[in-house]
Amino acid sequence: MRPATILGVLLILAGAFVLVNGGSFTTRRDVVRLGDLKISAEERHPVRPWMAGLAILGGVTLVVVGARRKA
Repeated sequence: MRPATILGVLLILAGAFVLVNGGSFTTRRDVVRLGDLKISAEERHPVRPWMAGLAILGGVTLVVVGARRKA
């Protein structure tokens, strides 16, 4: 199996997982900093469904390109 095909399958699986289960990522930023004292806050950001759709579309494209180059 070619690397493009493997990457395409992984993108399809990841995109489908995010579409079904939802996904989010967390960022951390400093809110207050006084000398050695630092207070930080964590923020959760949801992954938009259209991003998961783009991952699936990109994965399908990579699988198709990988299959065409093989022939």
